[in-house]
Amino acid sequence: MSTGINKKYNISVEATLDVIGGKWKCVILCHLTRGKKRTSELKRSMPSITQKMLTQQLRELEADGIITRITYNQVPPKVEYELSEYGWSLKPILDALCS
Repeated sequence: MSTGINKKYNISVEATLDVIGGKWKCVILCHLTRGKKRTSELKRSMPSITQKMLTQQLRELEADGIITRITYNQVPPKVEYELSEYGWSLKPILDALCS
């Protein structure tokens, strides 16, 4: 569920939890603080996540502007994910959560 641009929050923690809340988003983001990752690398790092859930979470994080999807024009297709500038701005929060 992507956050709407016009959505109003009473306190900033509400906005933060709306964007990175849930079971998997923080885990994905913690892995991405260590550098670009392919979907298969993320899946191997989180064996209990389903492929469907991983794809959904990546799409939501991308829609919220926290991660960037990089597509390489080659055969077979190659896709990597990395933190966006906005995602990197969350690093202090992510570092605390990851530790």
